[in-house]
Amino acid sequence: MKELLVEKSKIKNNLKIINNIINKNGKNDNGEKVKLIAVVKGNGYGLDLVQYSKFLADNGVKMFAVATVEEALELRRGGIKEDILMMSSTAVKEDIQKMLDKNIILTIGSKEAGDAVNELAQNKKARVHLKIDTGFGRYGFIYNEKEKMVENIKQWNNIQIEGTFSHFSLAFFGNGKEAQEQFSRFIDCVEVLKKEKIDTGMLHICNSSAFLRFTNMYLNAVRIGSALLGRLSIPNTWGFQRVGILKSNIAEIKTLPKGYNIGYSNSYQTKKETKVAVVPCGYADGFNVIVDKDMFRKRDKIRYIVRDIKNAFKQQQIFVKINGEKFKVLGRLGMFHVTVDITGKNINIGDEVMFEVSPMLVDSKIERKYI
Repeated sequence: MKELLVEKSKIKNNLKIINNIINKNGKNDNGEKVKLIAVVKGNGYGLDLVQYSKFLADNGVKMFAVATVEEALELRRGGIKEDILMMSSTAVKEDIQKMLDKNIILTIGSKEAGDAVNELAQNKKARVHLKIDTGFGRYGFIYNEKEKMVENIKQWNNIQIEGTFSHFSLAFFGNGKEAQEQFSRFIDCVEVLKKEKIDTGMLHICNSSAFLRFTNMYLNAVRIGSALLGRLSIPNTWGFQRVGILKSNIAEIKTLPKGYNIGYSNSYQTKKETKVAVVPCGYADGFNVIVDKDMFRKRDKIRYIVRDIKNAFKQQQIFVKINGEKFKVLGRLGMFHVTVDITGKNINIGDEVMFEVSPMLVDSKIERKYI
């Protein structure tokens, strides 16, 4: 039976590295330690939202951030008592009411969202963070419409601003020019709010990549998601460990004669008599699945075209691990099964097979087992 194995020691290692970086660089202007906000969106980046968050809470994390109403409510149902920030602004009153009832910290990024929250929070102060769009083009008050933002905020008497934040669009690539520009826009907005006697609460803009690259932009808090899993968008020079590996077991073993087809499209024939293991795991489970390429910019298109041309002349091989040793997958990868060459090896039915995967792409029906 398939399981996604989640190595607790690796999460602890990554959390320790993050805390060490914060301790070294993370003092705000008041000399206070920068706060860690653990981002657990996307089903806890595939590690199981509640199970993952409970583990982080047990290891000292005091605040979580999610991207959807469903995630926020699931955390409360799962017993998470720590602060939860829902980072996406919404003006849908039904959703707002559900989150208010569960003491979720809301994000306000528009007049419509603020009006709705203010209306529903008549008998209590709604805990909120303000979202400023500094160039992402999604949620948030547009950075060059400061006067409108101030005018709107001053009309909301039923909100308690506990934070103000923005989000980088390109923190993982380039020389940081775009990130610096967004950071400056954010600080300009914050200064306007403070000048208007509007409490901004804790300030935060750094995601994992920005946290590791731009130590001068920490402000009061940092939002860390992918770094906790050791799955960085930048070169890993800190010792982060990748969390999550998919496990299955050998279902059948057979010996195929020379010239025998394996898999769809008749794309592979054995070169000699070959002993193979059939393993119930395929691309439907997340194995060898990758996120689609970013092809919006011309330079990205050129880069990927060049890479694909080079790869076309290489022998593309996929490997799995059995008993700690690498074995080659034969033929085309199936939706639910792979065939592995185990010729000359002492391998048995039931032996565990390990697959490198991105946890976010692993079928949610597969159990997450913390070890």
